[in-house]
Amino acid sequence: MDDAYGTLLSSLAIPNDKRIVLLVMDGLGDCDNAGKGTALQIARKPNLDALAARSALGLLVPVAVGVTPGSGPGHLGLFGYDPIVFQVGRGVLSALGIEFALDRRDVAARLNFCTIDSAGKVTDRRAGRIPDEENRRVLAKIRAALKPPDGVEVFFETEAEHRAVLVLRGDGLDDRIGETDPQQTGVPPLEANRPPYNTSQTAHQVADLIRQVKTILAGEPKANMILARGFAKYPDWPTFAERWKVTPAAVAGYPMYRGVARLLGMPVVSRPTTAADVCAEAAKALRDHTFVFAHFKYTDKTGEDGDLAGKVKRIEEMDAAIPALLAAKPDVLIVTGDHSTPPTLKAHSWHPVPVLMAAPHLRGGDGKPFDEISCRSGQIGTILSKELMPLALAHAGKLEKFGA
Repeated sequence: MDDAYGTLLSSLAIPNDKRIVLLVMDGLGDCDNAGKGTALQIARKPNLDALAARSALGLLVPVAVGVTPGSGPGHLGLFGYDPIVFQVGRGVLSALGIEFALDRRDVAARLNFCTIDSAGKVTDRRAGRIPDEENRRVLAKIRAALKPPDGVEVFFETEAEHRAVLVLRGDGLDDRIGETDPQQTGVPPLEANRPPYNTSQTAHQVADLIRQVKTILAGEPKANMILARGFAKYPDWPTFAERWKVTPAAVAGYPMYRGVARLLGMPVVSRPTTAADVCAEAAKALRDHTFVFAHFKYTDKTGEDGDLAGKVKRIEEMDAAIPALLAAKPDVLIVTGDHSTPPTLKAHSWHPVPVLMAAPHLRGGDGKPFDEISCRSGQIGTILSKELMPLALAHAGKLEKFGA
């Protein structure tokens, strides 16, 4: 598929010393939670509201209207890569996030440990969010008993909590493999080699591996099965620095988001997880980089757990932390999310995501608090996420004029 828009914008990009920060509060967007209001509306956030009052506001559509994005497409759009054109499975992102040395023969997948009942139906898609040490113990048990396919190396690696990475390495492997996560409880996992994936030899190999894992883990009280998704091979894409003529850095605590950064050649300079540390480390990174991607996970995690009060609390933590980032005086500061995660849905959703951009050359500030309702009438309007990066570059003087 043609990347005409991205190619045009990349051809206009020029380097300068202006500094841009993209602060991603993962899963920030919300709906009205059965009349209670969105988490942004409920939260007490004087610093973010004051920033919004002097900034440009708007809404982002991560992929297309009505499309619920995964975290990979959500972030690629924010980075100015059309997620419809640049598609990659989550397995590659997770593998890169844990610094697994992928090569071009590999196929990678993201795994969730899950809990199944005696009938083989999923009762908990995250196995109670087992701790990392339990994850490592269970993977060691799998490695000790698993019999790989002939000519194929199989790697199981811990990511975090209930998440792990599966990598198959061998000649002639493909990524035409069905995801096994049914995305709901009360049903059995899907088959990796179901139609139309039954024409792939690799899919049959994966299905056999999963059957072995089910047997190996049969006695485990929580993590007694795996769910696999995002099967992918390593793509060959232009780097972020090449595309936008900046010196980028990533500040991200969770492996998945470090993986998205590394996929685009963006060095990870720090791994904070708390709001305070994310802002402090982003401020430090600005000293040596002209673009900083800073990621905060917990607004998404609380949304997926259906915890509205927890999501509000995490927003308030970021509000208390953001003055440290403002003190570093970025020339352009964007605060947004990669997608919406309403607590009432306990999942990603299709809702447009609020965005705030503090930058020079605005048409004045929008003078409103930072929430989904205020952002509907902001000067940015409702745009595709892939259009946000060019807008930030333009305000930072990093795009040349197009045409004579």
